[in-house]
Amino acid sequence: MGKYDVAAYVWPSYTGDELRTRIFWPDGIGEWQSVKNAVGKFPGHTWPRKPVWGYVNEADPDVMEMQINEAADHGVNVFIYDWYWYDRRPFLENCLNDGFLKAKNNERMKFYVMWANHSADYLWDVRNSHIDSVIWDGAVDRKEFEIICKRLLDKYFTHPQYYKIDGKPVLSIFDIDNLIRGLGGIQETAEALRWFNDMIEKAGLNGVHFQYILREDTVPDTVRKLGFDSITHYQFAMFTDIDRDYNEIISDVKNEWNKIEQDYETPYYPSISLGWDNNPRFMDFKPGVTKNNTPENIEKALKMAKNYMDTHPGQLPLVIINSWNEWTETSYLQPDDLYGYGYLKAVKRAFD
Repeated sequence: MGKYDVAAYVWPSYTGDELRTRIFWPDGIGEWQSVKNAVGKFPGHTWPRKPVWGYVNEADPDVMEMQINEAADHGVNVFIYDWYWYDRRPFLENCLNDGFLKAKNNERMKFYVMWANHSADYLWDVRNSHIDSVIWDGAVDRKEFEIICKRLLDKYFTHPQYYKIDGKPVLSIFDIDNLIRGLGGIQETAEALRWFNDMIEKAGLNGVHFQYILREDTVPDTVRKLGFDSITHYQFAMFTDIDRDYNEIISDVKNEWNKIEQDYETPYYPSISLGWDNNPRFMDFKPGVTKNNTPENIEKALKMAKNYMDTHPGQLPLVIINSWNEWTETSYLQPDDLYGYGYLKAVKRAFD
């Protein structure tokens, strides 16, 4: 590991190995189906884009070995896997379980899990993404929560490559409102998290490092009451207007970080989004497209995050990127036919 830990979110949908994915992507290649079929929606729109590595199955360990090497060679040394639990069972685990964990070179990377506990609707199905209806509720009650916790311990937390802060395996939680709703309130949620931490300690680890994903409406007191160990962001789109020039967005992001310094005592780990445009998920044009998010401007943003960590020497030097492969949100490090390896090279230059 280098001086900085550079982590990238992984959206584990680029595989058709799990049959339940066919309700969204019947071609059997996961959300590559939406990427392949994407078209430009206005003059100058930079879609369609094509992946340099092809429409590969990311649950294939051979594919993941190649991706691990490319990530590590360019300075990305942590993958944060979006992890789902719907209808009392896991969803989209194949990319992590069959791809990364079976890759022969995974000692080059650390990984941790972000429990993506938002409810699932028709967003992933281009044919029906205009329908506002819940398919699977992301909230779980205490009994289901404990089943999930035991699975995370048994399958991931004890793996030698699992990422830790202060010796504690990191668990990021995407939708705190859903967590609280399912468990019955803030007090009940705090009790459930303490139970989870105690269970992990009894298993011989140092406990859990709970990471809170901030949103525009997050209340600092909620973070404090729930006892989270760190905070970060997932996507710029969750707290600022992304329908403009990237340099304007970054200016607002820096102001947001300054505000977090004033409002929170909990350590913040800076997160950089590479852009936003989720039109590949819709038949009609969807407003909200980041402009001018070139590799050069991404490098400036990454150096801003690096500087943030340099001025917080008491924290682990962790910077988070959205993301490794969010193609249908147009926020990915993987090389394409527009910028080639430009984004990966920007990471390497920023953190070399």
